[in-house]
Amino acid sequence: MLVNQNQFNEQLLLKEVYKGNINAYETIFNTYWKRLYLYAFKVYEDESLCEDIVQEVFINFWERRESLNVNKLENYLFKSVKYKMANAIRDLKFTNIHLSKLLDLPSDSSQENSVEYKELQQEINSVIATLPDKCKKVFIMSRFDDLTNAEIAEKLNLSIRTVETHISNAIKHLKNNLSTTSLYASIILMLT
Repeated sequence: MLVNQNQFNEQLLLKEVYKGNINAYETIFNTYWKRLYLYAFKVYEDESLCEDIVQEVFINFWERRESLNVNKLENYLFKSVKYKMANAIRDLKFTNIHLSKLLDLPSDSSQENSVEYKELQQEINSVIATLPDKCKKVFIMSRFDDLTNAEIAEKLNLSIRTVETHISNAIKHLKNNLSTTSLYASIILMLT
């Protein structure tokens, strides 16, 4: 059986980190820091916050190295950033721009098959169904049909500004009508 060279190197690095080898830790840090930062920045465009979150993940990784049992380093690091982001968003003022970005993040197929994902999707669909007709149509075209604001404006014979207003109103409506738990759950699901 062939072993992926990256997985093999990753396991060697992890073993060295567990032993306290700072050079192995620095290699992991240098390999993943930028990707983790960009991942966080997609959700919350605040350089300082994103840098802090990634730094906290690496500090925690180093401090807990003796008690960790990580199988896939990349998965562990990205999930750690995801949970730190969810906590940070819970503690910060969450804007419509952030919710919009979260709704735009792609989801993977494993999430779409989970019970939690299906329940969350049902709640989101129920809230979307309560939007005024024109607002709902614009929002669905934007978020589910992947049309640009200009394309929507042209198809519906509206101004781009009107399309933007409908999308903004829909996002506010979602934010105000989703339960707090569902809003946070949607953030976590959409970050994975």
